[in-house]
Amino acid sequence: MSSVTALQQKILEIAPGAKNMFSFLRESEEIPQNNPKLKAHAVKICESAIQLREKGEVVVPGTTLKYLGTVHVKSGVKYPHFEVVKEALLKTIEEAIGEKKWNEEINNAWGEAYDQLVEAIKAEMKNHHDETT
Repeated sequence: MSSVTALQQKILEIAPGAKNMFSFLRESEEIPQNNPKLKAHAVKICESAIQLREKGEVVVPGTTLKYLGTVHVKSGVKYPHFEVVKEALLKTIEEAIGEKKWNEEINNAWGEAYDQLVEAIKAEMKNHHDETT
């Protein structure tokens, strides 16, 4: 099982109702192993963590953020949903690298990268809402 699939399964274990929020899961009873949308979603989170470690900040192009904000609003994502994904992400990474290598520094780095990305997405979600009201 890929880490991407493992992440998606963790999300659904924590919040089974989230399935309908993901376009690539709505029509399927199982998580598609090679879905490009699923992989792209996970890659964005991983890239953010790498940027944070290398540059001290997460930098995402404005057009990407605008798109992410719009997609999250249209999918019905609410702020508490991001915490579910964060919990699933951290558990998935811990399982992938193993308990012996997992430590507070790694947990904090991934958590911070995720939080920075989420704050930027939330800002775009608010902008999208403001533009449509």
